[in-house]
Amino acid sequence: MEFDYLEKSDFAATVCDREGIVVYQNSISRKNDGNAVGRNLFKCHTPKSREKIQAMIDYGTNNTYEIIKGGKRFLIHHSPWFEDDNNKVAGLIELSIPLPDNYPLFNR
Repeated sequence: MEFDYLEKSDFAATVCDREGIVVYQNSISRKNDGNAVGRNLFKCHTPKSREKIQAMIDYGTNNTYEIIKGGKRFLIHHSPWFEDDNNKVAGLIELSIPLPDNYPLFNR
């Protein structure tokens, strides 16, 4: 049995390969951006954003920031995913997580 852990989550999840081709979107991502599977995400980003995306793919780095869109706050997190056990970056995962107006911060 195959189970899609992200399909019914309350955040958007989008996955691309090394060339920027979208290979997966969960339902929230499809609702936000339309069905982009098979499309190249480099074509819908600015040159500065394309450089950042390419660098994350080339070096396997993360990127995290907050945005406000439509009056709502979101945490955006990009993380590489890897092929098998060879640690070669296969692409990027983007999570767009809605944030409540007030949430606790714990220093542990």
